[in-house]
Amino acid sequence: MSARMVLKIIALVTFCIFSVAEAAAQELTPRLYWPMPKGTQLLVAGYSHSAGDVLFDRTIPLYEVDSDINVGILAYVQTVNLWGRSSNIMVELPYSWGTTKGLIEKDPAQRDFSAFGDLGFTLTVNLMGAPSMTREDFLALRADPHPIIGASLKVIAPTGDYDSDRLINVGANRWATRLQLGTIIPFRPSWLLEAAAGIWLYSDDDEFLPGMREQDPIYALEAHLIKRFRPGFWASLDFTYFTGGRQTIGGERLGDVQQNAKLGGTVVIPFADRHAVKIGYATGTVTKYGSDFDQFLVTYQVLLR
Repeated sequence: MSARMVLKIIALVTFCIFSVAEAAAQELTPRLYWPMPKGTQLLVAGYSHSAGDVLFDRTIPLYEVDSDINVGILAYVQTVNLWGRSSNIMVELPYSWGTTKGLIEKDPAQRDFSAFGDLGFTLTVNLMGAPSMTREDFLALRADPHPIIGASLKVIAPTGDYDSDRLINVGANRWATRLQLGTIIPFRPSWLLEAAAGIWLYSDDDEFLPGMREQDPIYALEAHLIKRFRPGFWASLDFTYFTGGRQTIGGERLGDVQQNAKLGGTVVIPFADRHAVKIGYATGTVTKYGSDFDQFLVTYQVLLR
C-alpha cells in the first residue's frame, strides 16, 4: 500500500473520534438568542448518545466503520449586562466514552476511550431588540415578542485528553472558534423563527500522528421553528447545513470538503418551578465526508437565580 493511501486511510479513521470535536459545527441549538432577565444563573447537566458510520471515498479500503459515543456534559450559564445589552456567558465541560471500530482492508481495528473533552466558552450578545432587562421587562417581551438580532462567539480550548502517540483521541489539540450572527423573528406570540449563520475557524494540530493537521473554515447555517406552549414549555423543529473543512495533513491536501445537513427536534418541559428537562434528537439528511451520526440528547437544568 502506498504512503499516500495510508495517509488518506489514517485521516479518514480519525473522523470517527474527531466527530466529538467536529460535532460543534453541527450544533442544533434553538433559542440561543432568546434573552433572559439580568442576573439569571443556570446549571445544566446533560447526556448525549451518538451512533453511526462515516461516509468516505469508496475507493479507499476502509470499511464498516462504526462508532458508539457517549458524552456527559456539565455547563454553567450566567446572564450579564454588556454595553446595556442582554448577554449570556456559558462554560461547558464534556466527558466522552465509547468505542470506535472498523476494518482496514480485512483487518479489524477498534479503540475504546474514556476521557475529558475540550472546554468550551460561549458569549452571546443581543445587538438589537433585547436590552438588558428586569424580570418585568422580560415578561413584557414574552407576551409581545419583537425581532431580535444577536451575535455569539464560541471558543473551544485544547484542554481535553490527547496523546500524540495515538491516532484516536477525545481532545482535538487545537483551538476552534465560531463567529455567528443570528436573529429571532416572531410570527405571533407563540411562534418564533430563529436563523443564524456562522463560521468555524481552526488552529493547526502540530502533534497529529501522521503529520501536522490543518483545516479550512467550516461555514454553517441553522434554522429553528419554535412553538411556545406556556412559560418555559416549548418545542422546535431544527435544521443545520454546513460546508467546508477541507484538511491538509502532513502537507497532503485531501479532497474531504464537507457538505452535510442535519434535521432534528427539541422539546423543553419545565417542572417544580425552577427545573426543566430538555430532550433533543437529530439525524443526518445529507452527508458528504465527516460525521453521519444519529444523535440523542437529554439535559436537566436548574435555575439558580
